[in-house]
Order: sequence, then C-alpha cells, then structure tokens
Amino acid sequence: MVQAGRPRIAALLVAAAVAACHANSVGVRVPPGPMPAPALHVQGNALVDSADRPLRLRGVNRSGAEYACAQGRGIFDGPSDSASVAAIASWRANVVRLPLNETCWLGINGVAAGYGGANYQTAIAGFVARLNRAGLVVILDLHWTAADTAKALAQAPMPNRDHTPEFWRQVATAYGHNNAVMFDLFNEPFPDSNADTPEAWRCWRDGGTCRGMSFQAAGMQELVNAVRGTGATNVIMLGGVQYAATLSQWLANEPTDPLNDLAASWHVYNFSWCHVPSCWDGQAAPVAQQVPLVLGELGQNDRGRTFVDSLMDWMDVRSGSYLAWTWDVWGSVWDLIQSYDGTPTPYGASFKARFGS
Repeated sequence: MVQAGRPRIAALLVAAAVAACHANSVGVRVPPGPMPAPALHVQGNALVDSADRPLRLRGVNRSGAEYACAQGRGIFDGPSDSASVAAIASWRANVVRLPLNETCWLGINGVAAGYGGANYQTAIAGFVARLNRAGLVVILDLHWTAADTAKALAQAPMPNRDHTPEFWRQVATAYGHNNAVMFDLFNEPFPDSNADTPEAWRCWRDGGTCRGMSFQAAGMQELVNAVRGTGATNVIMLGGVQYAATLSQWLANEPTDPLNDLAASWHVYNFSWCHVPSCWDGQAAPVAQQVPLVLGELGQNDRGRTFVDSLMDWMDVRSGSYLAWTWDVWGSVWDLIQSYDGTPTPYGASFKARFGS
C-alpha cells in the first residue's frame, strides 16, 4: 500500500548490539531474552506455537519505517515507545507488521547517516523488542526497494539482485534466533506489467531478466535461500502477484524450503484484484488448504466496514490470520486510530471489535 504519512518522529533511546555481518556491511544481532510473544512455526496449513498449538494472528500494520528514513525526516512516523506499543496491545492484537526500507537498512544510496545503517537497524531492533515484550509477534516486511544506486522512495515491481539478498541475509542474521519474528520477503510483487501471466510467476519464483523490468530481479526462491543460508528458522511469508492480491499460481510456483516453514501472504482491498467472494473461494481457499494464509493487508477506502467485515468473516470461518492497514495518524481514510493512544476511528472500530472477540 502506498503511504501518505506526515512527520511525527519520536525520540529514540535504544540499546542494541551492532556488529559486522557481511564484508563491509553492518548487521544488528539482537541479544536473546525473555520473550512473551509466541515462537511460531508451520504445521500443515496452520501457524502453531512452540507447543504445537494453532495460533491465529490478528493485528495491524505500523507504517512509517519504510518511508520516513528515505525522505530524510526520521526513522518512524509517530511514536515507537512502550506506551504506543501498549496501545496496540490494548486492542487485543497479537501481531504487528513492520514495513522496512532496503536502502535505509543497508545505509546506502544517499540515505542520511542518522536514519540509515546501524542507526536504522538499532531503532528497528528496539521497536521489535518492545513489541515482543508486549506479547506481539512481529512481521518484518520488505516494503520499499531500489536497484543499483537509487534510493528506495517507492514500491518496485520485484526485489532486486543488487541489494535484496544481502538485506535478507542481514535481517535473518539479526533475527534468526527469534521465532516470534516472521519474514515477509517482499511487500507487493507486480512483475510483467502487473499481470497474472506465466511470465509474471516465472519472474516471481526465479527472478533474473523479467519482461518490462530494467533491473535483474531477485526471485522468491533465491530470497528463501538467502534467509535459510544464515541458519534462520523463522516463518517466511510470500505474497503473490498483482500487489499480492492474486494467488492463482502460488502453489504451482511455491519455492522449496528445507524447513517447510512458508506461508502465503495476501493483500486485499475493496478496490483491488480478488475483492469478491468468488475469487476468495477460487484462488485463496485452495492455498489456505495447503499452507498458512496470512492476510497481511486488509482495508477499505470509503471509511465503511461492509467489505472488511465480509472478508474477516470469510477468514474467521477458515481460522485465518489478518492484519488491518494501518495504525497511523495520517488524516486519511486508512487511519485505524485518531491518536497513538489507540482511540479508534469509526473504520478502526470494526477491527478493534473483531480482535477482542
């Protein structure tokens, strides 16, 4: 989802271990500690905790860290302190999806030093720790990327081979010991001019030279390999094509994972592809029968609730997981909250009621 936030940057006092990771790059290794949030893995088509008990994830996206740093105005948009985390938990959410910026994490391509590299990684580590301590699973989502020497200032159609595998090697090294963190490898793929075609799915899986793209794409298989090559055992999420709304060939192109810990990520809005029940039944239901289905972004752009309620009903019948877009105060139709104390907007109230049920 494209953001339109405004600068509200909290002061950050975060302590984390920073060490050299790959060649001259920087990587944070988060020290282990008490972890009230559940450690997850995949069992059949369900997410389960360390005692193999099925766990549904219901929560919110916390946008900001994917754009503020690249725009040169901070790391987060709005607070990331313990009080703001407690506000999310007060909705009885159990998961937060945290979008990230590739060039900010790596500290490359003109990102301001104060908002990139070690400073960015340390701030993210502190926020993840606060969320986990509050019992919230964290989904780290690679949201904005850019090939070559460009700064990531928008969504790209696919990950790139220049930087994305290194990004995931570093993230997996940092969080590979913490299974209360999940990895969403790429926010919303839209290869082959945003089509649902054999070429789009080939590019999605294998990367390389892809029709209509000027850079070498990193395919989902090589990103899974990059994560697993570090020894990380985290659950990995993979969104389909057409901005993660289309899952038509997800099962046919599912990457190989030696741990069998993959989940399908699905993004559906009232205006997007696959926004009608016939598509949910035809595309999403078969995937949900084979692997965990996580509705990583769910929203409605008219301040209503009919659409989101109907899709949550559909997911509830299947014990599915879903996350609302977005826990931000932008003054837009997407705001779940009126302020960061957790006061819901009318739109957000629908989700708050659902999480508490």
